[in-house]
Amino acid sequence: MSDTDTGRTYDRRAARTVGPPTRRDPRRPGRVISQRREPWLQPHERFAELLLAVLSGLRPVHSMLGQTIGEAYDQLVHLAPTTPLRARNTTPVIRTCRGFHPRPGVVEAWASIAAGDRVRAMAFRLEQGPDLRWRCAAIEVASRRPRG
Repeated sequence: MSDTDTGRTYDRRAARTVGPPTRRDPRRPGRVISQRREPWLQPHERFAELLLAVLSGLRPVHSMLGQTIGEAYDQLVHLAPTTPLRARNTTPVIRTCRGFHPRPGVVEAWASIAAGDRVRAMAFRLEQGPDLRWRCAAIEVASRRPRG
């Protein structure tokens, strides 16, 4: 076959075996890095975020069904309707979250929650099951002090 416009001959067999022309430009495209990188969180930090979302009314209580054991779910059902960590006109955020390992497979943690000019405290206990998943076993939220 011939290309009538350029006067060159086209060989299909040769076109299949020959690779693309070599690149002479020394610059190479860089690796594409995702702009959104989720930081790796410790189990107590992740649970603090989940509990804050439930106790501030951003997530429903049943979202914690498979992540609680014992009476922790009952505590959440009792606490959630009162939304103890909800604040007016602001979204509560975790200021500090620390965990203590009294023994392997157990984390006792606390978090300070800021919402506007108010700071609240939340404590919880995590236990690691035989399937190596962490589950919340107890929750406490500091009660509000009466204004006076």
